[in-house]
Amino acid sequence: MPFNTPNDATYDLLMNRRSVKAKDMVGPGPDRAAMEKILAAGMRVPDHGKLNPWRFLVLTGADREKLGDLIAEGLVIEDERDPKVAEKMKGYASQGPVLVVAIMCINPDHKIPVMEQELSIGAACQNMLVAATALGYASQWLTGWAAYSKTVSNGLGLGENEKIAGFLFFGNQDRDPSERPRPDINDHITWSFPESKEA
Repeated sequence: MPFNTPNDATYDLLMNRRSVKAKDMVGPGPDRAAMEKILAAGMRVPDHGKLNPWRFLVLTGADREKLGDLIAEGLVIEDERDPKVAEKMKGYASQGPVLVVAIMCINPDHKIPVMEQELSIGAACQNMLVAATALGYASQWLTGWAAYSKTVSNGLGLGENEKIAGFLFFGNQDRDPSERPRPDINDHITWSFPESKEA
């Protein structure tokens, strides 16, 4: 297929894609073949300098529970949460059938600015959400406390210049999600060169 082929269905998908809460997802989730397609789409993004500033951990089954244990441990150590409260957070990682931990792999010494590297991982995550929808799966991108936890990062083997960009959950939905308010495009767009603010 030639590149950049017009596709009205793709536009319709973008305008109708909706996150499904991970806690509302049902199984089965995407299988290995479907996840490979979703991840391949995630790596087909703008990437100034061809740095590939991202990698992904795919967790299913008991591996999600291991992450839940790690999150609970971090809450007690770092946030001084009551162990009983932390115990309730163990289920965070097991909400959806498949969990992808998206990791930023930043090269701070490269000529490509860090912000552009971070934007690439953001584009990768969005592509994965769109790809999942195109393949008939539900998805949600979450962050929260665990994304910034040293205990979680260390437990997942992240390097010095790596950070968690988010937790992407994939599964199925048993009911249609509701729409949320969307911005009026005219409130966020200027259709001409801006006027000078100088007096």
